[in-house]
Amino acid sequence: MEPTLKERDKRHLWHPMKQHQTHPDSLAIVKGQGCILTDEDGKEYIDAISSWYTCMFGHCNDTIIKSVYKQLTTLDQIMFSDFTHEPAVKLSEELIKILPNNQNRIFFNDNGSTAVEAAIKMALQYHFNKGEKRDTFIAFENGFHGDTFGAMAVSGLSVYNGPFEDYLMDIERIPVPNGLNNVKVLKMLDAIVLKKNVAGFIYEPLVQGAAGMKIHEARDLELVLSFLRKRDILLLADEVMTGFGKTGKLFASDHMKTKPDIICLSKALTGGMVPMAITSCKEEIYEAFLSNEISKGFFHCHTYSANPIACSAAIAVIELLQTEAMQKKIKEITKMHSDFRKKILRNKKVKTVSSLGVILSIELNSEFGYYGNLRDKILSFFMDEGVFLRPLGNTIYIQPPYIIEKKQLNRIYEVIEKAIDEL
Repeated sequence: MEPTLKERDKRHLWHPMKQHQTHPDSLAIVKGQGCILTDEDGKEYIDAISSWYTCMFGHCNDTIIKSVYKQLTTLDQIMFSDFTHEPAVKLSEELIKILPNNQNRIFFNDNGSTAVEAAIKMALQYHFNKGEKRDTFIAFENGFHGDTFGAMAVSGLSVYNGPFEDYLMDIERIPVPNGLNNVKVLKMLDAIVLKKNVAGFIYEPLVQGAAGMKIHEARDLELVLSFLRKRDILLLADEVMTGFGKTGKLFASDHMKTKPDIICLSKALTGGMVPMAITSCKEEIYEAFLSNEISKGFFHCHTYSANPIACSAAIAVIELLQTEAMQKKIKEITKMHSDFRKKILRNKKVKTVSSLGVILSIELNSEFGYYGNLRDKILSFFMDEGVFLRPLGNTIYIQPPYIIEKKQLNRIYEVIEKAIDEL
């Protein structure tokens, strides 16, 4: 008998975010179509988190596939240091149209972590090129910005960073403003700015993803952003998770008056089709790198920068996102989340429920650790019920594809209620 995919997997593969000693098995998925994943035994699962917030237009979306296929027949890959091509130019033009209006330059990366890595280096070198040495970043407590060293340094979740903390940059962390602590946060910022040479402030606008989809208010974040803008500190918005419609606006930064100087993008950028990321910035930052001195250029590069196939996928995503039908679906999910939020809040096992756009997070009263046994039980329960949901600690969250059908979303709600009541 031929070994299954699950059995073959265990021979050579090392999966991310996993302790293989206690969790040796990985579910083998053979097909993704729309909102449905199918495993090697033929069982179907509703993808309630869009495969880590990437496939927001559904798996194997026809529009994205057609765009990618057309590009595959013309140009597959070319180094971007010395060349350019139509998909990269076209993507930059379309992206600048929808980004916050102070953004004007597009730098290509491979993934969310490297988008942040480039943003950190941009901010440090921006000040260096101007003759200033600024070596400190401010970041929120419990933020998460990626797994490369710079991105890891500005992240605040020790579950990811524990073994490496002694090797990371020194970061000043502040609490997320919540309306009650705003004065305290501003005082902390004032003290940090006085004693440190601050290069920038990096933040996940409105939603801290890995921390448990914790949502904060635009008016509170605006206080922090405007305070730092007046003190000539660069604002770096990590929109890797929040970008491309998830918060009800094209970008989470659109909810605030003060716009970021640098924006990091990935995940839904290509609709989950192929890996790619972007670090965008305002023109003033780009101009600080223009010089007759070679060393003042931004010598940071990825082999697959601006891969034509990835760019063609992203162009299709931007087109899809702006259609009336897709915007209507985002509003429909937002309304359904709001209605379910009111209902589930009545459950005594639920501590808090938050929603913003297509993101819904339910924090349970039980404290069972980021990767605890109860969390694993809930994950297994969801999969047994045919719903792919991946709890973050004691938080259950939903971030479904925009194309999800009402009956599918109602099924997700039903399974969540069942899990809370039974487990």
